[in-house]
Amino acid sequence: MNDQPQLDAIRRAPKVLLHDHLDGGLRPQTIIDLARETGYTGLPTTDAEELRAWFRAAADSGSLERYLTTFDHTVGVMQTREALVRVAAECAEDLADDGVVYAEVRFAPEQHTSTGLSLDEVVTAVLDGFQAGSQGRGIRVGTLLTAMRHQARSMEIAELAVRYRDVGVAGFDIAGAEAGYPPTRHLDAFEYLQRENAHFTIHAGEGFGLPSIWQAIQWCGADRLGHGVRIIDDIQVAADGTAKLGRLAAYVRDKRIPLEMCPTSNLQTGAADSLAEHPIGLLRRLHFRVTVNTDNRLMSDTSVSKEFAALVQTFGYDWDDLLWFTVNAMKSAFIPFDDRLALINGVIKPGFAKLKWQA
Repeated sequence: MNDQPQLDAIRRAPKVLLHDHLDGGLRPQTIIDLARETGYTGLPTTDAEELRAWFRAAADSGSLERYLTTFDHTVGVMQTREALVRVAAECAEDLADDGVVYAEVRFAPEQHTSTGLSLDEVVTAVLDGFQAGSQGRGIRVGTLLTAMRHQARSMEIAELAVRYRDVGVAGFDIAGAEAGYPPTRHLDAFEYLQRENAHFTIHAGEGFGLPSIWQAIQWCGADRLGHGVRIIDDIQVAADGTAKLGRLAAYVRDKRIPLEMCPTSNLQTGAADSLAEHPIGLLRRLHFRVTVNTDNRLMSDTSVSKEFAALVQTFGYDWDDLLWFTVNAMKSAFIPFDDRLALINGVIKPGFAKLKWQA
């Protein structure tokens, strides 16, 4: 029996995705179509394959700030209800085609109001799209409403997330460049969410170091960490491979705080130099609550299956490892415990067991 999972088989595995940006996963042809329909100008090309390659090349800069500029085009064409519904529906379809059975896809409502849509209209359009795209496809899609850390609308977005939490909004997030914009700037929003018993994650430890992670957890009370790769800075590894955890790293591991890691994206933004050197290898060995995610499927030209396949090739992971990552993600989802348990025991474990047996 060959325990080395191959990409085709990985695609059939029931997977879970916690960190995926709606505006980072558009189909290239959809961008071209929407640009033509909405009058958006400025695309570098109107050939779908050339556009796909341009996004990947532009994102391979090693700079988070440069990486974020590629979103000017995707956000630019997502300014009408029709565009938002289409993009969300296609997102659900693409994830289902990759074998994802549960996903939390995030977006920033405040970035989609330039043509007059209200925040509520933006949210309902995306929710309608997810519902349409997931219909009959064996996938459940929730969304996270994201506030931009360099803006001052986090309380407004937090209230929006609470208002729609019973109809598809799973939680709240903040995103954007970390340096100079600490999460504590949005403390009132996080305190409000805690009072409302709402879930939230915070981008931390990607473009900035341990202080960003510490603030996200100890000041803001984050349920999960978006990326969190710089937690590695609080771990010392001896020549014999033994590891000594600092107090923050030990706290993150002891409290089972989920790390939403996105290996390919992390390489693009300079958070790691190579996949072999990516902290995910050590953190998995030390049994942190590691999850594997896509971040931006268009910019990274990736999928959950491709991320898993790359980890298999780099670290020699087998089906048990991939199941471990997947169960970690499902345990960490922002849906009720009974729903998580039903997916783990009724879908994920049986699905992986079948694939392992077939191998």
